[in-house]
Amino acid sequence: MTDRERFVNYILGKPVDRVPFWLFWGGWGRTWQRWEREGKPAEIKDHRSFMRPDCPPCVVPVNYGPCPQFERKVLSEDDSYKVHVDHWGIIRRDYKRGESMCEFVKFPVATRDEWERYKAERLSPHHPARLAGDWRAKCADWMAKGYPIQLGSFPDVGIFGSVRWLLGDEEGLMAFYTQPDVVHDIMHHMADVYLAVFRAVVDAGVQVDVIHIWEDMCGRQGPLISPAFWREFMGPCYRRIKAFADAHDIPIISVDTDGQPLLIVEPMMEAGVNYLWPFEVAAGCDVNFFRERFPTLGMMGGIDKRALAKDPAAIDAELDRIWPAVEKGRYIPELDHGIPDDVSWANYLHYAQEMKRRIVG
Repeated sequence: MTDRERFVNYILGKPVDRVPFWLFWGGWGRTWQRWEREGKPAEIKDHRSFMRPDCPPCVVPVNYGPCPQFERKVLSEDDSYKVHVDHWGIIRRDYKRGESMCEFVKFPVATRDEWERYKAERLSPHHPARLAGDWRAKCADWMAKGYPIQLGSFPDVGIFGSVRWLLGDEEGLMAFYTQPDVVHDIMHHMADVYLAVFRAVVDAGVQVDVIHIWEDMCGRQGPLISPAFWREFMGPCYRRIKAFADAHDIPIISVDTDGQPLLIVEPMMEAGVNYLWPFEVAAGCDVNFFRERFPTLGMMGGIDKRALAKDPAAIDAELDRIWPAVEKGRYIPELDHGIPDDVSWANYLHYAQEMKRRIVG
């Protein structure tokens, strides 16, 4: 089977020759530096290719977000921190001495008037620069090689995700109560943008296999909004995307949200989502439970990355733990996020080799 056929069939519960083997998540920058210090062979340039894995979905490189983008520029910098503007117009403060999430200093939208201005200046669905670049040639090459192709990616395609980029985390959540009309308008307008770009790609003859929506809308305690709010605010946008997917024979609707998504899985599936990841173990996610609870849901992730910081026996035990879900199908065994710098090269190599042995033989 081609990598595309294997991935699509597996997620849809159709016959396959074997489980997809990806090694999807790579290491942090500091993790890679550690591996180099610990003797990683110089000819190994990335965390995947030396193991000859399948190809995960290739993302069509078009512009789904602000267009024109904001100029990325540094506002201030010292030995420890850098304050800069990203392509959404968010002002961020980054710690330079280690791996850390940034501090969000200021978001670009606070009022209805600011949203209307941002929408007019940056979010035209049909801006010609959205389709600039060599994506047509790349897609033709991927199709010839039998690779799966994906529309949408982090950080620019998200229904809830776009609200948090524009308004902020706390401010965006408050807006569900104080400015619900703005939240509705942001979500529906962003869906307009995505669908316009998606349509241009499929009209160019690209065989798309998955539409991916990045949300990151859950923590350890569960989702950041209620199931009722998910259905009211997000459901209509997802159903529009699902209708587009059905009309263009795109079989998979994918969502990436960190944290514990249990309470919103049913609303998502009602609106067309059939593939979810990464099932963070530290947030209480157990892929065996989700496999039993939602037997038709495609899944990826769910392997506790913290096990890789221990020893080969702990890695093997973690793979043993999740393997019943693999045997039931529609679940691609992968780490539950990127690899921290407490993971040695020897442990990562054991993980990659053991995963390949179990899947490929």
